[in-house]
Amino acid sequence: MKRPILITLASAVLIIGAIPAAAQVAGSTILGVSVAELRNVMDGWSAKRQIIGQSVYNDKQERIGTVEDIIISPDKTVSYGIVGAGGFLGFDRRDVAIPVKQFQMTEGKLVLPGGTKEALREMPPFEYAPRSEGRGER
Repeated sequence: MKRPILITLASAVLIIGAIPAAAQVAGSTILGVSVAELRNVMDGWSAKRQIIGQSVYNDKQERIGTVEDIIISPDKTVSYGIVGAGGFLGFDRRDVAIPVKQFQMTEGKLVLPGGTKEALREMPPFEYAPRSEGRGER
């Protein structure tokens, strides 16, 4: 959805704001985000659109991998980027975990300073923990 359409929808919500919310969640008075929060949502990063699937470069502008996933820790902070490294057409590719604080956004590119394909191949491979009862999908 394009930004002008979202702004129009947000304006309509402001006009209709006097109508009480019908859906409620235990312990809260509104489901979803408020109109005031909508601007933060619109200006935020989208993992699907801006991070997952994006190439990762080193500081020499060499492509060294692709962001395959992001990991949100139990304390609800984005903690690691899972980078697919090496391989050709998906064969012999390995995923490695990189702390998000090591990434930089430079000129619209996701950069891992000091990173090389060889360094990523030397890292221990990342594997998802087995699913367990009461936990979300991994």
